[in-house]
Amino acid sequence: MAMLERLRGHLAYQGALLAVAALLTSGALALAAKATGPAIEAAAAEDLKQSLTQVLPGQYDNDLLDDKVVLPGPDGEVTVYRARQAGRVVAVVFEVAGRGYAGPVVSMLGVDRDGRILGVRVIAHRETPGLGDKIEPAKDRWIHAFAGKSLGAPPADRFAVKKDGGVFDQFAGATITPRAVVNSVKGGLAFFGREKARLLDEEVKS
Repeated sequence: MAMLERLRGHLAYQGALLAVAALLTSGALALAAKATGPAIEAAAAEDLKQSLTQVLPGQYDNDLLDDKVVLPGPDGEVTVYRARQAGRVVAVVFEVAGRGYAGPVVSMLGVDRDGRILGVRVIAHRETPGLGDKIEPAKDRWIHAFAGKSLGAPPADRFAVKKDGGVFDQFAGATITPRAVVNSVKGGLAFFGREKARLLDEEVKS
């Protein structure tokens, strides 16, 4: 019995030590998160701003990160960042996504107030190196072919890769990836057309 009591006391002591260690560890982690949190948030904001400006050529007099609107899209909410000159919305930027060969292909799409594409940049993908990664501007100029186009120029039925009867090139051995980008951009232009009045701060005319 004495041995059993000593064993219970030993186990209780070890449990108390573990509890103290866990408390100290969680406290240290909380302090570290508090110290590094603002820096991480600032870095993320800077990365986002760089992604936005890549598809928004020109000068704007507002803070893009502070001028945004969230609207319902076909696959969930869409956060749209607006660029202004003298208070007037002249362009918008938002994410579009399509299903690539290895997973989602996410892009930033910049559109002017007339629905013309200012730029497209892929910001996330897992496509095959040497094939699907030609959607990156550092690997190929393919992504620049969107600039100046709109849903109507080319016609909607030709806003597709050439294999599907459209005007955009596909990659040898990798049609799925460019198709995903083209279709997502086309969907983004359709979204802009539906929500244009709200995105540009204009009243819907009856």
